Amino acid sequence: MTTTLAAGADLFERHREKLDKAREAIRTRAYYSAFRESPSGKIYGETAAADGKAAFDARLGTPFALEQPSSGEAAGSERSPYGIALGVRYPAPDVDALLAAARAAGEAWGAASVETRTGVALEALARLNARSFEIGHAVMHTTGQAFVMAFQAGGPHAQDRALEAVAYAYDEMSRVPASVVWEKPAKPEPLRVTKTYTIVPRGVDLTIGCSTFPTWNAYPGIFASLVTGNAVIVKPHPQAVLPLAITVEIVQGVLREAGFDPKVVQLAVDTAEKPLAKVLAQRPEIALIDYTGSTEFGDWLEANSRALVYTEKAGVNSVVIDSTGDLKGMIRNLAMSLSLYSGQMCTTPQNLFVPKDGIAAGDERLTFDEVVAALVKGIDGLLGDPERAAGVLGAIATDGTLRRIDEENAKPGVVRASAPLTNPEFPDARVRSPLVAVVDAADRERYDREAFGPIAFVVRTADTDESLRLATS
Repeated sequence: MTTTLAAGADLFERHREKLDKAREAIRTRAYYSAFRESPSGKIYGETAAADGKAAFDARLGTPFALEQPSSGEAAGSERSPYGIALGVRYPAPDVDALLAAARAAGEAWGAASVETRTGVALEALARLNARSFEIGHAVMHTTGQAFVMAFQAGGPHAQDRALEAVAYAYDEMSRVPASVVWEKPAKPEPLRVTKTYTIVPRGVDLTIGCSTFPTWNAYPGIFASLVTGNAVIVKPHPQAVLPLAITVEIVQGVLREAGFDPKVVQLAVDTAEKPLAKVLAQRPEIALIDYTGSTEFGDWLEANSRALVYTEKAGVNSVVIDSTGDLKGMIRNLAMSLSLYSGQMCTTPQNLFVPKDGIAAGDERLTFDEVVAALVKGIDGLLGDPERAAGVLGAIATDGTLRRIDEENAKPGVVRASAPLTNPEFPDARVRSPLVAVVDAADRERYDREAFGPIAFVVRTADTDESLRLATS
């Protein structure tokens, strides 16, 4: 253990300045980014882009090795939304052995000092950052994001989220003293008690990944759990395994070098035909769950697991349009928001509430139909250039989203149908443009649920008061 503690302490000191800046940022709420978001050779090295692409290409069609127990079989069903074959095969987990290994590895990890665990986590983030191009291609070809978004959201932005989690966890744990002498004045002698405090981990964490932002959504749970002394089992979405497999590989490497059992972090790969999330979530060994995804499954986890469950569930984002002093700017902003990554983000607006009598636009008055026409024209203009459209839209991640688009295309009120577009670089990419449908306020069954993907509803309301009432309900 002496070697382990020394190695962890060295890593902590190596990255202490970055941690201190992150802690200051969470205190002041000021901007801070430790990892540069531009995929520039001046930042990451002149050969970084080519090296990352080559590393990604070398993964294709090969088995992915990790240091963890396996059933002896291989799993993997990823398909690039851009149409290229991935063919990566991962060790299928033996659930009993995986959980036993996590608990065993977690003993020494949980007993290590806060600084040691934090140092290991910070070193892992530094190595993840150095591999951002490889991870970017992995995110691109599992989620359908365009490369620049995949690089940023899957790499530096996800790493910043992890660092934030590390900073919050370290901040909270550092408030607790290791020991203190409690003394109350009294005669003839003061009452004196020597107290010691030990931060105790909760147990094994299960992080359940999503299909659209696998690293961005998983890193906070993974790194918060690691720093607080919990072993982690990462259960990726079957469509987006590779980015999290690379992550586990890198973290295992740092753990091993620091003298810990690498099985502190393990990967549990499943398939749509044989899902593991429910199986793992109901195991008594699981003490924490971090989940991002559908409201339905998030509700199930909260109701059926004995673990402490953290969820980020789906929502319906609304925009109330009452008036504008910059019609072109508003339309440009809405067109980009509806088109970016084909609406496959938790921040994408879905319902645009517009009064039936129209809106004020500067010195003009636009009718409801004119507002809708301006929106459709704005989307058409944004996506008119094929190369720009490819960079904005990316590709559709899942078959379920494609089916949803087709279903909505066939319903009444569609003023801009979603249509296939061609990606100049990837001719087999499944690209769809945004769908816009006009519905009445009374048609709540149509717009009052999440329609994930490039689908937007312009809801005709009586007035802005009704728009606000519907949006907030």
